[in-house]
Amino acid sequence: MRVALATAVRELPRGAGLAYEPKFDGHRLVVRRTVEGVELQARSGRVVTSAFPDLAAAARQLPAGTTLDGEVVVWHAGRTDFALVQRRAAATAARAVVLARSLPASYAAFDVLELAGLDLRARPYERRRALLVDLLLPLGPPLQPVPMTTDPALAATWYETLPASGIEGLVIKRLEQPYPTGRRGWQKLRHTDTRDAAVIGYTGTAARPVALVLVLSGDGEGDGEGDGDVDAVPDADLDAPLVSSPLGGAVRVEVAVALAAAHAAARGRGDPGGGTVTAIGFGEVPYRGVDPPLTVEVRCASGRHPPPEVLRVRGSW
Repeated sequence: MRVALATAVRELPRGAGLAYEPKFDGHRLVVRRTVEGVELQARSGRVVTSAFPDLAAAARQLPAGTTLDGEVVVWHAGRTDFALVQRRAAATAARAVVLARSLPASYAAFDVLELAGLDLRARPYERRRALLVDLLLPLGPPLQPVPMTTDPALAATWYETLPASGIEGLVIKRLEQPYPTGRRGWQKLRHTDTRDAAVIGYTGTAARPVALVLVLSGDGEGDGEGDGDVDAVPDADLDAPLVSSPLGGAVRVEVAVALAAAHAAARGRGDPGGGTVTAIGFGEVPYRGVDPPLTVEVRCASGRHPPPEVLRVRGSW
C-alpha cells in the first residue's frame, strides 16, 4: 500500500473546502483487516504486526476487507512520546507482548481506504472521513479517528496549543480530494525547521559512529513524516549525499542501536559496501554503507552550511 504524503508549507492555508487535522508524532501505520486476520504495515511496506499485538487485537473488531491509514503513538504523562513508539517498534515479538501492557499503543486513524472490501480511495475525503468516524467511534480506543475541523480559526488555535500534547502541527486536506496514493497531495504545517533524511552510511564504527552520511528529503523544511515513516525517504526526493555534524552522546547511542539492528536485518544479503563523501572542513572521507537506509530527523539550515544536526532516529521501516 503506497500511502499519501504531504508537502511542507510555512503558513496556515485558508480558503473554502479545506479540512485541518492535528499531525501526530508517531509512526505511519496501515491497518489491514482481512478475512484471515490483521496485518499492520509500515510506510515502507514492511509488515510489523508482531510489534503491536495490542493494536492487532483491537483491529479484529473491524469488518473484513477494511484498510485504515493513520499513525501509531504512545501516550505518556499527557503527551505523545516518540521515543516510546520507537521502543515499541523495535521490540521482539516476545518483548512486544510485555510492552503492550506497560506502554499501550494508540492508533490515530486519519483515513479509511477500504471498507468491507470496497475501495474508497477515489471517493472525496469528506465522504471517507464520515465513513471513518462512523466506523471507529462505536469501537473506541485504541482505534480512534483524529480530530478534524473545517474552521481555520480553530485550526490556528490547535496549532498554537497542541504542541504541549506532543502534536507536531497540522495536516491540511481538500474536502473533495480523492486519496492521493503515493503522492504529496496533502499539505503540512509544522512547528520546527526539521526534515527527514535517509541514512545511507556512517563514519567511525557501527558501535561508535562519528557522523552519518545523509540524503535529505526534497520538499524543504518540515518534512518529518511520522510517516514517520518508518519514514523511508522517497527516491524522487533524494539529493546529493552529505555528512552530518558530529553525533552527540545520546544520539550516538541511539544510532549505534539502530545500526546494529539494521546490520542484523541485512545479514545474508551481502555487504552494503560504502564509499567516500565530501565532509565540510575535512574533504573526502570514507564511510560504511547501510542497506536498507535508516531514517533520521535532522535540523538543517538552508543550503549545505552548516551540516545537518541529527536529532533522533526515526527507524528503518
